[in-house]
Amino acid sequence: MHAFITGGTGFLGANLIEQLIADGWRVTAMHRPGSAVARLRELGAEPVEASLGDIESLRRVLPEKVEAVFHVAGNTSMWRGGDARQWRDNVEGSANIARVARERKAGRLIVTSSISAYGYRHASIDESSPQLADDPRYGYLYTKKRAELSVRAEIERGLDAVFLNPCAIVGKYDTASWAQTFFLIDKNRLPGVPPGRGSFCHAGAVARAHIDAWHRGRCGENYILAGIDASFLDFFGRIAAMLGKPVPQRTTPAFVIHTVGWLSDLWSRFSGREPKITPQKAALISRRVVASSAKAERELGYRSDVDLDTMLRECRDWLVEQGLLTIDRKEVNT
Repeated sequence: MHAFITGGTGFLGANLIEQLIADGWRVTAMHRPGSAVARLRELGAEPVEASLGDIESLRRVLPEKVEAVFHVAGNTSMWRGGDARQWRDNVEGSANIARVARERKAGRLIVTSSISAYGYRHASIDESSPQLADDPRYGYLYTKKRAELSVRAEIERGLDAVFLNPCAIVGKYDTASWAQTFFLIDKNRLPGVPPGRGSFCHAGAVARAHIDAWHRGRCGENYILAGIDASFLDFFGRIAAMLGKPVPQRTTPAFVIHTVGWLSDLWSRFSGREPKITPQKAALISRRVVASSAKAERELGYRSDVDLDTMLRECRDWLVEQGLLTIDRKEVNT
């Protein structure tokens, strides 16, 4: 069996490649020009260079009649300064890979979307919830919904594709997502704890759901991948305990976070640099976004019950193993 994957140099992509190789798949992993590919080779994948924005480059590297295409790549920027690039990466890029997958008669395309395609809401989200990510001020949410729509246009032309919508993913191989929280807490630079709440899912379980979606998913269907619901106060507190740092006891008011985001965005208009807190990030971390993965559990066998401490320890221990984080085992909650 032969799989082609975009986003293999990323966090989720590495987990997926690892499991595909363990299952006996041959894996071709696309990467952008200039990307580091050492880990791709270490995991057993064959790197090929192409760009989602260059459809001819995709036509050169995507094999004819490959059994599976896993489109994991995505631009997760939450800064208005990156909106144009994000549209090209998420929407136009998804349209391109879907078109070429159809042209090359790929067996099935598995699309890594996001719970963000459903927008912000107070109630728990499931697949019957309408996708409300229609405000262009929130570029990541806006483009993830439209990326799905671009793939659906190819489904209407005969492509077999399935959509996965993970919540907040935690686990090994992460250096840029929730791993940043480990770094901030370790260096005592955490500016505050947001009042929001989220659903946290295990990277390994999400990767396995991609493979299971290829085997058992239904064409055109969405599958939400949720996990353990927790407040950010609890989430950050567990990380602090695992690092032997003081555990935060209270949250920062939402209006303070939004004010910081607005002022930082204003300053970025002059500096041209992406701030650490943007209005989009402030909205994300100060709201309640939880979901149900009952459909994925029922149809794909997805495991949503991996406990939060297991996910966080896996992330921490991998960072320590890579020399990116140093801890005193005597001082931590293991």
